[in-house]
Amino acid sequence: LGGSLVSPEAGKVDVAFLRRFRGLILKYIKRGHRFAIIVGGGKVCRAWQDAASQLGVKNPIDLDWIGIRVTHMNMELVRTIFGKLSYARVVENPAQKVPPFKIVFGCGYEPGSSSDYDAVVRAKTIHGDTVINLSNISHVYDKDPNKFKDAQPFKTISWADYLSRFDIKWTPGANVPFDSKAGSLAARENIRVAFMDGRDLKNVEKFLQGKKFRGTIIG
Repeated sequence: LGGSLVSPEAGKVDVAFLRRFRGLILKYIKRGHRFAIIVGGGKVCRAWQDAASQLGVKNPIDLDWIGIRVTHMNMELVRTIFGKLSYARVVENPAQKVPPFKIVFGCGYEPGSSSDYDAVVRAKTIHGDTVINLSNISHVYDKDPNKFKDAQPFKTISWADYLSRFDIKWTPGANVPFDSKAGSLAARENIRVAFMDGRDLKNVEKFLQGKKFRGTIIG
């Protein structure tokens, strides 16, 4: 769950989105589904890291910890709206095994990687074969659609092709469709990523139902 969906800008929470997101998850829990939800930092994370950089902070580990703590804040907000359905405590380490759950929440864990990586590790830990990446854009594009009007979306892209295009060394707050360190692990573990705009929850539900959806499959 992209942090920018939780908080589109510093100091603002998208309450209406979270209310709809909660309704969707509850609907599928009633049908017997279970969810592991990793919450990202998004724009708030980058705003705080940019501020630290302007104040002279250069150590990437320090900048990473700022981002990690923002994911904790976002995650605690999302976790609490599910009440007792959520696993009793936050599982920061995505490799930690937990008893059967209806919803387990995670967030940033260690410097040097993103919440994307934590999501792949959690998927591996629970033997899942798919990570649903809810972003604020609809597809993976061949280049940044916010900068290039001729950017073309992918409906599907292999991990080999994706990593050849987006194999970018991790830096705190990096803004890429899906972290390449996470992608490398997903490729090794044969885990696919369904990338889509999380604000369109009807489209997200189409994917959950195995129907044709608007987005990109990486894998």
